[in-house]
Amino acid sequence: MRLCVIGGGYVGLVTASCFAEMGNHVVCVERNPHRLDQLSKGVSPIYEPGLASMLQTHLASGQLRFTSQLSNGTHQAQVIFIAVGTPTGEEGAADISHVLSVADELGRTLHQTCLVVNKSTVPVGTAARVKQRIQKGLALRNATFPVHVASNPEFLKEGAAIDDFMRPDRVILGCDDADADVLLRRLYAPFVRNHERILSMDVCSAEFSKYAANAFLATKISFMNEMAGLCSRLGVDIEHVRRGIGSDRRIGTHFIYAGCGYGGSCFPKDVRALIRTAELEGFEPGILRAVEARNALQKTLLFQAVRDHFGGQLQGRVIALWGLAFKPGTDDLREAPSLVLLEALLNAGVKVHACDPVACTDVASRYTEALESGQLQLTESPYIAAKGADAVMLVTEWKQFRQPDFLRIRSSMRMPVIFDGRNIYEPSELAALGFIYHGVGRPVTGHCKASAA
Repeated sequence: MRLCVIGGGYVGLVTASCFAEMGNHVVCVERNPHRLDQLSKGVSPIYEPGLASMLQTHLASGQLRFTSQLSNGTHQAQVIFIAVGTPTGEEGAADISHVLSVADELGRTLHQTCLVVNKSTVPVGTAARVKQRIQKGLALRNATFPVHVASNPEFLKEGAAIDDFMRPDRVILGCDDADADVLLRRLYAPFVRNHERILSMDVCSAEFSKYAANAFLATKISFMNEMAGLCSRLGVDIEHVRRGIGSDRRIGTHFIYAGCGYGGSCFPKDVRALIRTAELEGFEPGILRAVEARNALQKTLLFQAVRDHFGGQLQGRVIALWGLAFKPGTDDLREAPSLVLLEALLNAGVKVHACDPVACTDVASRYTEALESGQLQLTESPYIAAKGADAVMLVTEWKQFRQPDFLRIRSSMRMPVIFDGRNIYEPSELAALGFIYHGVGRPVTGHCKASAA
């Protein structure tokens, strides 16, 4: 098929590349000049495993190309995907101005019958507004051909987006027209050959499904984080509890890991947007408010733990911070728990040795003053970060942090203290190596607390 994807950001670029992988001819419209230049040269502006090679392959084959002109992208397109940003706007609501702006331009420039598909995360009723805007533009031009608008929300995990798109758990199609549903089913058929995972529904239900899914996953995380807080007071190990409840098939093992809070481009934004939607409908979203409040608190707990450990005396300490991106497999820092911790450490006069495989460049651009003063040092090596440190604080569970040489690390540290913000280490093993171990919702293990500086 001939496809157009509007927006060369995270969702748009993955969508365009994966459809090209299946033999479709895809034109991706990107208005940012710097990003367009990168993409046209085969350089991915985001870090996502497998994306760069896919991008280069299909640029070379001609299956994928990029343009800044919407009319170039939509010319002869059978399906047009809107994949532009919907950031948090006023009072937490999703800002859909970019989506509506695209709709207005489509109304001014479309010259053929096509299916417009909203892939951006948008509130219920947005597809109807997009269709209204397009029809208004067509009417002003006396264009009489039909244009249908569908909802096809994305469910991509950063760090595993290619696999999620190529082997989806489900594909949700919200269509108000039977032919549109047939067309999208044909487009997605190669991705679901082994299992029927396409779910058809009305447009509004499809729009809401995305928000409900992310809100539920955020709720599971926040519930476990709250249980971890209670466990720490009762002397209970949340990891034992996790395994105990995760064996119940009604609960399952996914998203029940206690930690130092969630971040990223989806969960925080979508929970806020759903809260605002509820407020506008006069409905009290008590659970969602609690989820947001718990997550905000959770991001502060690692700093509280290190402050308590050192008796409030943090000035002049050296802390190794392992992991900056909000999750492994991405360089995305949006709403990252690491930034909350980093800010608190710097404000407390701590010298921070921060380590991340891919996110250091972005952090460097945000903290130029701390870098220039030497209070912040950035490295891709956990061993360099730990050298001379009073404590190691793990925030993002990259693979290279899972089984490092702890004897080497302990020998290079001033104090063998580890704060495990993701509960990936076994406390008894670290204690046997001479470390003091602090987890999330786990008993402190090891020797007595270090004295104040």
